[in-house]
This record gives sequence, structure tokens and C-alpha cells, in this order.
Amino acid sequence: MMDELISGFTSHLKESMEVGKKADFSNTDNSLMNVLICGLGGSGIGGTIISQLVSEQCVVPITINKNYKIPSFVNQDTLVICCSYSGNTEETLEMYEQAYDKGAEIAIITSGGKFAEIAKENDHNIIQIRGGFPPRAAFGLSFPQLFFALNQYGLISDDFIGNLEGAISLMDADENAIQAEAKQIASNLHGTFPIIYTEAPMEGVAVRFRQQVAENSKMLSSHHVIPEMNHNELVGWRTKSEDLSVLFFRSNDEYYRNTARIEKSKEIALKYTSNVNEVFAKGEGRIQQALYLIHLGDWISYDIAILKQIDSVEVDVITGLKEMLSGLE
Repeated sequence: MMDELISGFTSHLKESMEVGKKADFSNTDNSLMNVLICGLGGSGIGGTIISQLVSEQCVVPITINKNYKIPSFVNQDTLVICCSYSGNTEETLEMYEQAYDKGAEIAIITSGGKFAEIAKENDHNIIQIRGGFPPRAAFGLSFPQLFFALNQYGLISDDFIGNLEGAISLMDADENAIQAEAKQIASNLHGTFPIIYTEAPMEGVAVRFRQQVAENSKMLSSHHVIPEMNHNELVGWRTKSEDLSVLFFRSNDEYYRNTARIEKSKEIALKYTSNVNEVFAKGEGRIQQALYLIHLGDWISYDIAILKQIDSVEVDVITGLKEMLSGLE
């Protein structure tokens, strides 16, 4: 099943764009001074990624919140985007209540559930997408809606549409090569503790991959970013161990000083493990490159699960935790 969902990534993106283009938000009388994107897990990672991809274009700051409580700065001039694929994420529902009480402008991205009901009851702007998938596998349906929501409020241009279309064409044309590279990297990471490094503007992509390794591959990993890791984590490379593997997510658009840092970091890591890998994003611009690496990373996490002979879909421990929480007053 998971392989079918990953294979459908570009078709999900196409469907998502059709939905997003039909979005027709009501205008707000508020002077939007900042954005808070609320969401967790597979529903929340899109906020982390988009905040980096539009940082040089969005005219107001974007903050990501993955907690029960919202920051104190939220007021009537804050756009709060609540992302919950199921529509029933308890943390996001609590954040919504607080934002509503503060009079914030609220937009909702969901497939249904309580959030769909709330949007109708309180006349919030909403983009409703197709349900029925594990949230992490619905990324292609939910993530583009953040672009459309920000665009509807006049915070970014519609240039992202061409970038999404370009990403779809690129991945469709390169699918066989993507899957072949994923299998090779998965073979290298299998049976190790992967350490993921990337340039800071792509940290959200690294986080997404770490989450997929946890949920699909059922294994722990870590991530850090260049240049920050050169100021701390680099010193931690002191013990030789072939149980460690390293994966650099890279781009031809790297800042030249970060490229030099990455090359030196590879050299240092190779003193302590021979299992150092790198993958280069394809595409024009950060949006296309991010989606390319996300798709490649999804396949890697799936292929590791195949090598481990485990079910990539199963997340029983999360289901059990939610059942426990449902019993709390």
C-alpha cells in the first residue's frame, strides 16, 4: 500500500493544485502582520517546509507551532492556518480555540472531521482535501494548499504554481532514476543509525525524511544543518563506528561557503565511518528541489522497510498513545 501511495505523489500534487485553484477565500478586514501555522506530524511538516521556501518572498514573518499552546503575540492581526488532515488532531484543535478567542484570522486545511464542522459553523476560510490516507502519505494533497492559502491572503505571489508544475514534470520524467537511487541509498542506510545533514534552508526536508524513517522504516535517526552543525555537532565526531551512516541532502544552489563546509564535514565524517552518502536535488529553484528530495526520501524510507521485512504503514504505538489520551479528562 505505501508503495502505491508514494508512487502517486505527483498525481496527488496535480489533484491538490486543482483543489487549491478553486479556493475562494473571503477577504479579511484585519491588517495581517504575521502568520502562525499550527499542525503536527504529517499535517504539520508542510508548515516547516513552506516557511523556509517562501522566506524570501512572504511579506510578514511565519512562525510554526507544534504544541498545545500558541504564542502570546497572536492577536487579530495574525493569520492562523490550522492544518489537520484528519480534522481531529487534538493539539491543533486546542490551538484553534486559543486563536479563535484572540480574534485571529483563521484558515483551515483539512479533509473533514471536527475542523470541517468548525469552519462551517464559524465561517472560516477552508480548503478541504480528499481523506482516507495516512497523514504522512497525504503530503502531496495537503502541502500545496499552504501556498494557495498564503496567496489568497496576498502574502505571496502565484509563482509557486509554475514551480509545482515543473516539479511534477521533473519527477514524472525521472521516476525510474529516483527509485533506483532510493534503493541504493536504502541499502547503505539499512542496519545503521542514519545522520542526516543539509543546508539550513532545506532543514524542513531533512525533518520530513527523519519522520519518514521513523514511521515507515521503524528506526531512529538524527538530523542537523549546515552551517550550525559546524559550530557544535562536528566536534562530536570522535568515535569510529560502522554502525553510523551519514546522508547529505544537497543542492546545486548551495551558498558557496556552505558547499565548502559540507565538503569539509564529509571529510571529517569519513574518518569515523565509511558509510557517507549524498544525494543531489534536481529542479529549478527551492520548491522543485525540495519536492524532489522529499519524494526520493519517501522511497528510501519505504525501501528500508522492505529490507527489514516490516510493514511500512503500521503505526500501532501512535494509535495506542492516542487511545490513552482519549481517556484523559
